[in-house]
Amino acid sequence: MAQIEKYQDLVIDALEVVDFKLIRDKADINNDALTFHPAMAHQIFGETETIFGYQDLHVRVMYTAGPLHIYLGVDYGKRVNEISGGEIKADDVVSTIAQSLPDGCYFINLDEFLKTLDKADKFQPFGEKISEYKRVSDDGSERLFEIYQCDYKSLSFLKFFARLQTFILWFVDAASYIDTDDPQWCYFLCYEKYKNNDGQYQYATAGYTTVYEYYAYPQNKRPRISQMLILPPFQKLGLATQLVESIYKFYQSQKNVVDITVEDPSEEFQRLRNFVDARSCMELKSFARGEIVKGFNKEMVREAREALKLNPRQVRKVYELLRLFYTNVKDEKEYRPYRLEVKKRLNAVYYKQLKDLKKMERFKMDTEMLRARLPTIQQRMEQLQEEYRVVEQDYQSTIAKLRA
Repeated sequence: MAQIEKYQDLVIDALEVVDFKLIRDKADINNDALTFHPAMAHQIFGETETIFGYQDLHVRVMYTAGPLHIYLGVDYGKRVNEISGGEIKADDVVSTIAQSLPDGCYFINLDEFLKTLDKADKFQPFGEKISEYKRVSDDGSERLFEIYQCDYKSLSFLKFFARLQTFILWFVDAASYIDTDDPQWCYFLCYEKYKNNDGQYQYATAGYTTVYEYYAYPQNKRPRISQMLILPPFQKLGLATQLVESIYKFYQSQKNVVDITVEDPSEEFQRLRNFVDARSCMELKSFARGEIVKGFNKEMVREAREALKLNPRQVRKVYELLRLFYTNVKDEKEYRPYRLEVKKRLNAVYYKQLKDLKKMERFKMDTEMLRARLPTIQQRMEQLQEEYRVVEQDYQSTIAKLRA
């Protein structure tokens, strides 16, 4: 019986052998400049992100640029099946990837896949156009992007979206597919409008965001931004900012929207959100420099909620960011009060825990174990200093973008 340990050289890093392409025409099949690799593979191939049993493995995952029809192709030199005389089997790569795809939505025959390109020029965006964005390159050329809002549940859209959200397993950690049967979901999609080789306009899918519209008493709603993904070939073009701003404008115009929130934002998305919100708040009266330096107040919360649909917690973050924006950090008289105010907020939970313990002790309750879990004053001071450093560093990166 062959020992699998003998074939450790056939354990391959999936991130190195899997590549993606968005195909606009048949010539793109062999254009290596269009290739991009997944950011992660553990949601497909397990925690080790490895594939077993191949020499010279190359896994191709290709999507038509607009409608996102999918092709899965696997090329290799030899498999462990043959090398071991049939005693050991290689991982079934196509079957493993296909488990994450909607039933019947992919091709394994390249010719059949390419036939879908003949109809790609007929692909049109789903939903209603709500904004557009022109990106001017350094050479003066322009790229046009359009953003659409869609909340209808036609079969053609649901099939398209099922293909679109397959990207998140490769590019968003801890991702999961949303339940498209839930009517509370709203979809925002970004497309590039471009001219094909015949001079006709076509659309390429660039990214999307999903928003869940929670009910708020009595007849209101609280939209919560859930998933956002800009496909890798379209990143670093400002599309995420445009998508967020378009979503904001869409809901800010609706009187029954209480506020707009975000579900478990990543650090990267929170920075993006802070930038968009800070830039908008700078136009509000209560966030003028003369008001900011007086400290945080209820008028900021009221105005930001009414004008921009921001929730109080986010308003506080924007206040701290903009106060730092207006603070001369080289002037200790300006800088020290700012640091103390932010640290007071960061330390609020710790002080509440101490207050609760003292209250319990007044009632003769045993708090020994609870106190043992809390850091000492000295430990907390060190933790607080590090927490503040991270917050300010994060704010400063956003401020640099605001000043750019």
